[in-house]
Amino acid sequence: MENTSVHSLADEISPLTLAFVGDGVYDLLVREYLVCKANRSVGELNKIKVSLVNCKSQAEFAKILMPTLTEKELAVYKRGRNAAPKCTPKNGSVADYHSATGLEALFGYLQINKEFDRINQLFEIIIHTRFGE
Repeated sequence: MENTSVHSLADEISPLTLAFVGDGVYDLLVREYLVCKANRSVGELNKIKVSLVNCKSQAEFAKILMPTLTEKELAVYKRGRNAAPKCTPKNGSVADYHSATGLEALFGYLQINKEFDRINQLFEIIIHTRFGE
């Protein structure tokens, strides 16, 4: 496993702030994937996007990614999952919301550390899981 003692700027950022960044990263990855996959109406694109960018789906994807995460990535995920967000989920359980926050924190952490290849690897696993590609 990876050495967890390496320290970066992202380690100084709160897990909810990492999740804030990761939410944008993940959302953009989904949008880019959908647009590149097929030229569809914005309404269709948004419907598919919402099926991938919601706390229930993100919680499912987090479970699927667990075995592939390094020790450091798992620690970041757990920091995000265990953070206490001020919002409550609109559609989904509190557990799913926390798990989704952990996934977003992980994507935010990787983005701030400029680990773009790793972001793409994890996202490819998600896409393969959802669409079999």
